[in-house]
Amino acid sequence: MNISNAKKLSIRQLFAPALLAIAIAPLALTAQADNHGDHEGRGADRERMEERMEERRQEVYERAEISEEKQAELNEAHAEHREAMHALRDEHKERVAEILSDEEQEALRTAMREAHEEYRGKHGKRGHHGDNEDSADSE
Repeated sequence: MNISNAKKLSIRQLFAPALLAIAIAPLALTAQADNHGDHEGRGADRERMEERMEERRQEVYERAEISEEKQAELNEAHAEHREAMHALRDEHKERVAEILSDEEQEALRTAMREAHEEYRGKHGKRGHHGDNEDSADSE
């Protein structure tokens, strides 16, 4: 029995970090989504961004020579996907609110923001290693 318990403990120890990462990932996404949500004065920016995305999508459709009927179907699928993502995000926010108090949610957002800033400081704005000073020396 001791060997069996030792194996179970080892398996638990192996899977604990992965399970923790899986559990924390949605919270991280929520914190990031909150950080990118519509805030006062940013609605116009969001609209301009969506317009640019639509223009790019249309350009790609034209380059790929996608028929107008299929473009309409693709646009409908995109809209459905977007609505589903919004609904899922709202559902997740409600679930997080059931789990964490307002203070805990704020602490999590702060911790995620700090971790994100640290990561960006080490890896550059978009995580490209070429953005830091070390890579400039190698050129």
